[in-house]
Amino acid sequence: MSTKSITLALATLLVTVLTGCDNFLDITPTGKVIAKTYEEYRALLTYEYKFFPEDRGLATLRTDEMTLDKASTTAEDYDSYFDIWAWKDNAPSATTVSFGWRRYYHAIYIANYIIAHQKEITNASAEDISQLTGEAYMMRAYAHFLLANLYAEPYTHCSPETTRGVPVQLQPDVNSIPLCSSLADVYRQILADIDVARRHLNVEQWKTGINYRFNTVSADALKARVCLYMGNWQEALAASEAVLAKRGQLEDMTASNSVLPDHYTSVENIVALEQVMTNVYKNIGRPSNELISLYRTGDMRKSKYYKQVTASVSSLRKGGSNEYCCTFRTAEFYLTAAEAAVELGNTAQAANYLIKLMEKRYTANALSALSQSVSTMDKETLRREIFDERKRELAFEGFLWYDLRRTTRPAIEKNYDGVKYLLNRQDARYTMRFPTEAVEANPGLEVWPNP
Repeated sequence: MSTKSITLALATLLVTVLTGCDNFLDITPTGKVIAKTYEEYRALLTYEYKFFPEDRGLATLRTDEMTLDKASTTAEDYDSYFDIWAWKDNAPSATTVSFGWRRYYHAIYIANYIIAHQKEITNASAEDISQLTGEAYMMRAYAHFLLANLYAEPYTHCSPETTRGVPVQLQPDVNSIPLCSSLADVYRQILADIDVARRHLNVEQWKTGINYRFNTVSADALKARVCLYMGNWQEALAASEAVLAKRGQLEDMTASNSVLPDHYTSVENIVALEQVMTNVYKNIGRPSNELISLYRTGDMRKSKYYKQVTASVSSLRKGGSNEYCCTFRTAEFYLTAAEAAVELGNTAQAANYLIKLMEKRYTANALSALSQSVSTMDKETLRREIFDERKRELAFEGFLWYDLRRTTRPAIEKNYDGVKYLLNRQDARYTMRFPTEAVEANPGLEVWPNP
């Protein structure tokens, strides 16, 4: 059973309240939501789970993980995705696909509605209502977090208090036309929502098939990721350790019967919400040779994540179906803990977290020499090793674009049909522009400072 095999009968009955209208974001429902029972409120949130944007996979195109060329890219894919791959943000083709701005704010609207009406929900226990409310806070926090990391400067490369963020929506008001908050205020609200969600959530692990829902562990998981992106190393380490205390088991990639760790049935899967690499995204191009070259001899991920087609061409095994749905999984938090520890100056602790992950990824012979090497690395060498290990482990799971943004924002050069495309170091295009249609509908959206 796929994690996205969700019963949506009630959501279908409520489809008229989920239709977008033509306001500045085109995200609020026409009419009034008429949900009363727990089942109806659950259906509203299930609808948002099901149609949550797959932008982390789309953002992969902006990295150097994927190669596009005439041999691997169809004309249709070229028309739809090339401008994203080549960072042609100022004047993209009319056929270029859009990121999910409207969908994020639609999800936020429904989360706000559930939060505002939580005391009116009927036909459910207090525990069920509390859990649903906690999921709504998590949905609101996660949607704002992704919006900020697509459309605002990276927190670690600006002065957050005086830098434009994104609109923060906290009320289910169809008539509101909010302006942008500072990036610091956006992050403060995200962290506040996570803290409130933690007090409401009471399901530690959903059964397979509905494990797309947020659970108690997901609050620490999201906090760890948020604090990592903020460069708040102490809090990132503490939250990661809280995750690993409850969900520390890793898939053993050296075993013949292991599933890929981003599969929705994996022991690593904490929340199986996003299908990051859809079948369309997977087939747009092919894994770059530069990425493949990062995998060492004895690294089992090279043969399990990829299929070697020719001596110089590989295809991606990860993703391509709705069985590969993963928003949070265990390996991420070994890597976050390692990065936070090294930035705090504790290289021994950082190396320990990294080796624990490597034990489940490398053959015994390769691990022996590698673990000794990692244990003796200085801070800068270990920092680079952790970043490379993130690229190897989390490849095509929608992390690299955000990792590049929050760290060095390096120059990237790509080639297509003899033409070079360059993203300069510290390039402004590491932050995407607001969608044209949103700005046209609300000219005040880009005004900053906020009057």
